[in-house]
Amino acid sequence: MSLVHLGVIADGNRRWAKEHSLPSIEGHRNGLKSIEKLVDGANEAGIKFISFYLFSTENWGRSEKEVSYLMKLAETRIPKYAEKLKAKNGKLLVLGSKNRISPKLASIIEQAEKTTADCTGITVCFCFNYGGEQEIVDAANIAMQADGEISTETIRKHLYHPEVPDIDMVVRTSGEERISGFMLWRSSYAEFMFIKKYFPDMDTGDIKLIVDEYNKRNRRFGK
Repeated sequence: MSLVHLGVIADGNRRWAKEHSLPSIEGHRNGLKSIEKLVDGANEAGIKFISFYLFSTENWGRSEKEVSYLMKLAETRIPKYAEKLKAKNGKLLVLGSKNRISPKLASIIEQAEKTTADCTGITVCFCFNYGGEQEIVDAANIAMQADGEISTETIRKHLYHPEVPDIDMVVRTSGEERISGFMLWRSSYAEFMFIKKYFPDMDTGDIKLIVDEYNKRNRRFGK
């Protein structure tokens, strides 16, 4: 069974910066470079979807300075990346709650998705202001209003961007071994891989290592 959807918990930006005697914002900036490298590698490997956990609903608890920087970074980089992705026929989707983000950023996200809407290549998902529990709660609330019942089918069709399939492999960088609420619904039968590298050190070659490891796994889906 081929690896269709790869999920990446992008962890270790701040520790990478600290080890390089740089401010934490430089870790986030270098992490963006890794995103482009991993997407290129995934595209070459034939992976159809790659999702990055970039900012969780819990990350609002970080310092006001860091959160403000990350919001500004999103405002400037998301539209630029959408244009780059479009040039390669890639599609950009942003999964997460609109609560707490500014109307300006919400509009930028909407426009970025429209920019790549007709592209048919790899789909890149940014999980931004995302929480796995919150996604399920939001889907359940919509299911009750729209369908009058909560079931696995009604919740699934009301997830953020329900066209995104279940995850085949979840990779977390920086040596931490937890999923921190990442795509709880879609990762229910995912394989897991934990990498010691900090996210800014990840590059195209790591995709081959991930695919090779995935191909060694025997996925039985409870059977």
